[in-house]
Amino acid sequence: MPKFANPETWQQAELLMQPAFIRVIDNIRKQLEQSSWKGTYRDVQVWAEGIPEETKAIALHLQQQLADATPEQAADIEEQLARLPQPYPGYELCLQKHDHQINVDLWQLCYQICFRNYAQLESGETEVVEIDTNLIDETGDVDWQQLDAKAQQFVGRVFDELSAIVNS
Repeated sequence: MPKFANPETWQQAELLMQPAFIRVIDNIRKQLEQSSWKGTYRDVQVWAEGIPEETKAIALHLQQQLADATPEQAADIEEQLARLPQPYPGYELCLQKHDHQINVDLWQLCYQICFRNYAQLESGETEVVEIDTNLIDETGDVDWQQLDAKAQQFVGRVFDELSAIVNS
């Protein structure tokens, strides 16, 4: 998850993330139309770094119980859940061709587009991010042409890497 230096960076990220996501999905669609790879999307749950597996399992079990709980049980379960860390929603593109399957974290891809020199460290942590201000026009709105060009570039890289995987 990105770390923001100040509220202005956070606001700029809010401005860019949804449009970036839209452009990523559209560019993936275009690439898949020309590709022999099959793509599907799936929702995933992403946990903050350092959450123990036992805590994750307890939270997930409580979430499952909540689905079938009576109103009285639901209040108790929600109280227990409120004391536990919760995952945030993620979204993956699952690419498949023959016996190869690759999962692409779409939010990570959007971060690479919206932030300059974005890199997720091996620990899952990130450095403080800096917005790519080239994606914002002089009026403070999204520069759709710049955003689309960058999304096209990054989605293109994903598909270029697929060729290397299959040919290796």
